[in-house]
Amino acid sequence: MERKGIVTLKGSPVTLAGDEAKVGQKASDFKAIDQNMAEKTLDDFKGKVKLIASVPSLDTPVCDSEIKRFNDEASKLSKELAIIFISMDLPFAQKRFCQEFDINKVKTLSDHRDASFGLSFGVLIKELRLLARAIFILDKTDTIRYVEYVKEVGTPPDYNAALAALKQVL
Repeated sequence: MERKGIVTLKGSPVTLAGDEAKVGQKASDFKAIDQNMAEKTLDDFKGKVKLIASVPSLDTPVCDSEIKRFNDEASKLSKELAIIFISMDLPFAQKRFCQEFDINKVKTLSDHRDASFGLSFGVLIKELRLLARAIFILDKTDTIRYVEYVKEVGTPPDYNAALAALKQVL
């Protein structure tokens, strides 16, 4: 499945590959790689509320600000919360980034191998093989409770809306 024009990059429409994630549906499973090269799936976060952020690359200014904000703000909300950032960055780069900026409450996962997450959540930018910026909030049963596909890849998500939705799910 492909969707064109849902998001733009520098004002130009791009094509998103994969199925659109919608509020109320069960989240699709995925496989991604953690900083230690171990495969992770949705089941690895079973029983927790999940804030999943897909981003193009941690090494960009907007992604840098986004992960730091969620590391600081959202992580204070509950021990029942898993904050997961997924990008196409290699696990080594994610690990270096997290160590350099003391990102210790957010789990980073790499989708570089199979684009499994990108296709499962409909955020794979076909033209670039990067992930679009999006926020997904899943309850403890993996039902999607909040979705934001950020219209322009280079802009931040609506932090206030995401945090408010997160508080309602918690």
